Amino acid sequence: MKNQLCILSTLLLITATAHADALDDIKQKGTLLVGVSYESPPFGQLDPKKQTVSGYDIDFADGIARKLGVKLVVKPIPLADRLTVLQNRQVDMVAATFTKNVERERVVDFSFGYFITGQKFVVKKGLVSNINQLANANIALVKGTTSETQLRKELPKAQVVAVSTEPEMFKLLSEGKVDAVTNDEPNLAVMLARMPNKAQFEIPQLAISFEAYGMAVRKGEKRLLKAINDGLVEMEQSGEATKIFDRWFNTLPIYRNFKIHP
Repeated sequence: MKNQLCILSTLLLITATAHADALDDIKQKGTLLVGVSYESPPFGQLDPKKQTVSGYDIDFADGIARKLGVKLVVKPIPLADRLTVLQNRQVDMVAATFTKNVERERVVDFSFGYFITGQKFVVKKGLVSNINQLANANIALVKGTTSETQLRKELPKAQVVAVSTEPEMFKLLSEGKVDAVTNDEPNLAVMLARMPNKAQFEIPQLAISFEAYGMAVRKGEKRLLKAINDGLVEMEQSGEATKIFDRWFNTLPIYRNFKIHP
């Protein structure tokens, strides 16, 4: 009888453990560990003096942590590693300019979109007014992003120069080693503003995609995903989402023409 009770207790413990999910774990440890970018201003950028990361994504992640009643802990990651760190359980969530698309949604679950943008280009001023003028161009981009997938789809004959970071691709552009760089418009606007020879370049009104950034969690974490979505909607309704946008984009020609919603 004692053996039977012992076995039953073990089974109950295993069952309880199996039903524990990411949200339970987060609340138990009191922290939300979020993978963020350190190379995508104004969404995530590293302060080399303070060795801290700040940005639009981090402010939203902090808002979610507060809604959950836990402390935010950020883990700076390369953009190419976003899926890997999530699937390897190195983080609870990723908030790093993560574009929602069908391919990614097969392996992770995304929150409601908390930023809407389009993929554009930076080129020499006055040289490009039609997308066809880039058909055979040398174009730099950050590898492992949807920018690469979309560019290869829309401009299949373009010569893709894949690099690890945004500063690398802008260096190539500044030195005349590529004809253009491509990324989501806000990232381009920030990096262009930092170029010493920025007056020579521009972002023409040519977009090859319109996409939403979402926060990503492991597939099947329904309770955590709902909590994140509830938090995002609350931030929209309270005006906090608009304040975060204004904090990071008020000096850029970028306008908030979207709302966070299901």
